[in-house]
Amino acid sequence: MLGTPLAAHAADCAALFDTQVRKLHSKDNLDLCALTRNQPTLVINTASRCGYTGQFKGLESLHQRYKDEGLVIIGFPSDDFRQELDDEAETAKVCYINYGVTFPMAATSKVKGDGAHSVFKALAEGSEAPGWNFNKYLVSADGQSIRHFPASAKPLGGALEEAIKAALQTPISGQ
Repeated sequence: MLGTPLAAHAADCAALFDTQVRKLHSKDNLDLCALTRNQPTLVINTASRCGYTGQFKGLESLHQRYKDEGLVIIGFPSDDFRQELDDEAETAKVCYINYGVTFPMAATSKVKGDGAHSVFKALAEGSEAPGWNFNKYLVSADGQSIRHFPASAKPLGGALEEAIKAALQTPISGQ
């Protein structure tokens, strides 16, 4: 692996995604390298009891609209802002049943500070740490660029969706 967190290694995996995370309310793991390889990826820190929780609907619409073009979306529930449920089964119910989320959701994770998950440490290094729930990070397919969008950025019809469209049109470096 190369020295910077955004560099890609020989497997065409952005270094920040060269890890596995446990799936939400599951014993199974998500191989983020395999999931994101050469794909623009949107990473979101989520919470079940936040004023922005309704964004799950828009995020799921983004997923349905752009998944066949290569967009990967990964949600990371977090209680760092004290708005996530203590029971992962309840968090899963909010995501999967209440909002119909079909994109991958990781197990509840820390997203800021020294104990942050390695993905969020790399995102903070490449842009900024989340200041609240539902921060959105668009990572280019080659892992060389990270665009941060605040919690208030709507999933559909704004700057985030325009950036996703552009990322889907951008060829991967070296190919």
